[in-house]
Amino acid sequence: MSGGPLPIRSRRPRRPVQRKSSDMKTTHGLEIPGSLRELIDPKRCALIVYDMQVGIVGQVKDGLAVTARVKGVLDAARKASMRVFYTRHLSLPKQLMGAAQYRMAMAWQRVDDPEKVQPWFLRDSPGFQIVPELEPLPSEAIFDKLAMSAFEGTPLNMALRDCGMQSFLIAGIAMEIGIDITARHGTDLGFVPIVVRDACGAGHPDAADRALQTLEFLSDTVLADSATLLREMR
Repeated sequence: MSGGPLPIRSRRPRRPVQRKSSDMKTTHGLEIPGSLRELIDPKRCALIVYDMQVGIVGQVKDGLAVTARVKGVLDAARKASMRVFYTRHLSLPKQLMGAAQYRMAMAWQRVDDPEKVQPWFLRDSPGFQIVPELEPLPSEAIFDKLAMSAFEGTPLNMALRDCGMQSFLIAGIAMEIGIDITARHGTDLGFVPIVVRDACGAGHPDAADRALQTLEFLSDTVLADSATLLREMR
């Protein structure tokens, strides 16, 4: 055997195996996600597409732009195998509407007589349907609701908990009417809401800004922009 120099490749020191570390905080056997990347793990996070209906998107000034941004979030969520739930706002026939529903409808429609109220989102009306650009897949659920919170009167809470979800993304319309309320209701139920603020449309921009400021002040909702979110999801 020759006593010459060893091959160059044998002289290189072996590099230690790099193990991916996690900054996930833990206490009492619990994992507490903190970063956006930890929160949007598909094992613990679902997407809620809020009220992206033909009759609602058409009332928002930048409805088409909001739809495009929601579609970007939806496509990324599907690619990541994230669970997806849709909500739709439902109007009851006038014969089934109660006093609270009449009061709200009169305020929104700016009429002073309940006889003048028109149910805008009846079950089979064109305006009730999800916009075609965001058509749900057979593997995705649609929950219809009468209230503003996506959790009130729907199976959403049970569905999220049964799948082990700890957080949810939410995008859609309208920020100041139902998304704000859904986020705050979600925190009361023990979830971490993640509002994709530039993928949330608004009928009243000033009211939407106030809603976002309140969520930011309360600190239990994460506010993200779609570009950062999509980068983290990739």
